[in-house]
Amino acid sequence: MYLTPEEKKALLRLARASLDSFVSEKKELASVPDGIELTDRIKEPAGVFVTLEKNKELRGCIGYIEPVTPLYKSVMEITVSACSRDYRFPAVEASELDRIEIEVSVLTPKQEIKKSGEFIPGKQGVIIEKQGKRAVFLPQVAAEQGWNREETFRHLCIKAGLPTDAWKKGARFWVFTAEVFGE
Repeated sequence: MYLTPEEKKALLRLARASLDSFVSEKKELASVPDGIELTDRIKEPAGVFVTLEKNKELRGCIGYIEPVTPLYKSVMEITVSACSRDYRFPAVEASELDRIEIEVSVLTPKQEIKKSGEFIPGKQGVIIEKQGKRAVFLPQVAAEQGWNREETFRHLCIKAGLPTDAWKKGARFWVFTAEVFGE
């Protein structure tokens, strides 16, 4: 899925409106605000993550790997989740809103890979699953952290609650790419 600059701007405006409404007024948007055009492309279901940063530090990140609802609705829903339900952080407060920056990652469908060596860090996102535990990193995570393939898998195992070498045997992997854009 390749989005036009106008579609990216519309999704970012939806995310910002959802964030501001939920944090300031404690309510989710009931509809799309006036002035935001919904194209056919952003009405299609797509996997998507919304990342919130404050002063260049992660402040919340949640998403849907699978295309469960139309993209614009997913952006509205997961923006609220990222600001209030990411277990790693307290809920975003109104006093923080002017320092929060929003990044949206629209995912391609995931594809299972048979060998961990097929994963390309910095270009692909990756999902690991083993023993009923699962974790995901978006494509930009390995690049931002400066991790190679092995380091990415070790950190992915930690995120999934697995031993750091659990990726070496018996794990399943999926990869995907993402179109990433932000404010």
